[in-house]
Amino acid sequence: MDAKTPAESDRAKVALSGSKIIAAVKDSGVEFVLSVPDIVTSAGLLRPIANDPKFRLVRVCKEDECIGIASGRSYCDKRALILIQYTGFLDSLNAIRAVAVEYQQPICMMVGLLGHEPERLPQESGRYGVRILQPIRDAMGIEHLLVREDADVAKIKPAIDKAYAQSKPVAILVGRSPATS
Repeated sequence: MDAKTPAESDRAKVALSGSKIIAAVKDSGVEFVLSVPDIVTSAGLLRPIANDPKFRLVRVCKEDECIGIASGRSYCDKRALILIQYTGFLDSLNAIRAVAVEYQQPICMMVGLLGHEPERLPQESGRYGVRILQPIRDAMGIEHLLVREDADVAKIKPAIDKAYAQSKPVAILVGRSPATS
């Protein structure tokens, strides 16, 4: 008999289901997912999205390309979600600043926190790049939410709906690798 230790049982309780995230994204009316490979979300999100006929996956070479594509989709009354790592978010700051913030476009970003410790808040992370995300987003006025367990998934649809209703960007931080389901 394989008994789980208390620590293993606690981790199982705070799992994050990729299929629940995908369902929330579908419920929000997203049709296009724009992405480069992301090891934090790949198994639980990117691969299932690539195989899902309800989504149109657009693979890009560089994360900042996603910003202009998502903006263009919004002018066609199509919703898009950008699926990137925090490093790609940081690399795309100028495009995010210009298009999402200054031109007030509904740019919805789901940002994987590569190397982040799920039990800590991002601003307390041992990873410098993860730790500086909040002050940067706050300075830019980008609303954000942290999704690190299944209970947080219910916040995704309202956040995407609000971004499109108010024509403003949102960053959805994925605080742990979503499980395949």
